[in-house]
Amino acid sequence: MHPLDWIELWFAKYGYGVLLIGLPLDAIALPLPPGNTTLTYTGYLSYKGVLRLVPAVAAAYTGAIAGMTITYAIGYKLGQPLIERYGKWLFLKPEHLEKTKAAYEKHGNKILLFSFFMPGVRQFIGYFAGIIRVPFRTFACYAYAGAALWVAAFVGIGYAFGDQWQLVFQGVERYLKVVWIALAAVLAGVLFLRWRRRRRRIREAADRRL
Repeated sequence: MHPLDWIELWFAKYGYGVLLIGLPLDAIALPLPPGNTTLTYTGYLSYKGVLRLVPAVAAAYTGAIAGMTITYAIGYKLGQPLIERYGKWLFLKPEHLEKTKAAYEKHGNKILLFSFFMPGVRQFIGYFAGIIRVPFRTFACYAYAGAALWVAAFVGIGYAFGDQWQLVFQGVERYLKVVWIALAAVLAGVLFLRWRRRRRRIREAADRRL
């Protein structure tokens, strides 16, 4: 069954409950219809008068922040103990978390703010923030603001474009994919250059010792 068919069926049965339950499950990374589609269809149903816009947005926002908070709590409570106990089997050590946390402090909050727009990242950033023990106040400030932007953007597409929502939505999805692929390529290039410079410094230091 097409994801949109599932969403239509669920809205017909559960109404606003789809947003309160489905979006947290999407954040937990269960194989459900994607949140972007659910939100945009929510906007369309509000445009058609099937749902009321304000309660729909409130339910969507509540579901989004609930899902992100649940994944943060799981990562915070279970992440470090699991790594301390089983990390050696995955070549992960506690000191790796400290290095990762230091790297996160440079740009991580910006990623957290826009993570809802990044398929795949949205489902794991909450766990990651909890594992490296990002302070909850900092996490909530950026994650909850990001959730508001995400909900407003995709519900807005469905509500503003009405019967044309699928055409506009597909264009937005393609655009986001291109943007994130380009950013991933740039990041990979930066990491590769840093690795090369580090290797060169190691070789130069070894040559000087000879």
